[in-house]
Amino acid sequence: MSEIADTNEVCLLDDDLSVLNSMRFLLLTEGFKVRAFNNPEEFLAHAGRNHVAALVTDVWMDRMTGLEVLARLCAISPKTKVIVITAREDAAARATATAIAPVAFFIKPFDDEKFIAAVRNALA
Repeated sequence: MSEIADTNEVCLLDDDLSVLNSMRFLLLTEGFKVRAFNNPEEFLAHAGRNHVAALVTDVWMDRMTGLEVLARLCAISPKTKVIVITAREDAAARATATAIAPVAFFIKPFDDEKFIAAVRNALA
């Protein structure tokens, strides 16, 4: 049986723990409920069992790219709103990511206020 997540819960996925913790803290201070993952397989297992309103995912991770996560997420949770982040500009990755119509695409480091606005938009 799946649990229904709060409509303001945001899942974060990044294998860089410092970035993950920074995003988590930022969103918590803004009043969001946050569930953080540093393992793509664990996030996908969670998404398979639970409603995921919004996901913030990194593109380049060791175990699986964010693009692979998005492809799998589209199959198990097509209504999840996605924000894509990356540390390096990559035109092919941006084109692939934007093909799934993310709410926003950010290059690290990104502007906190714009990021928070994008998360609010994803949950609206």
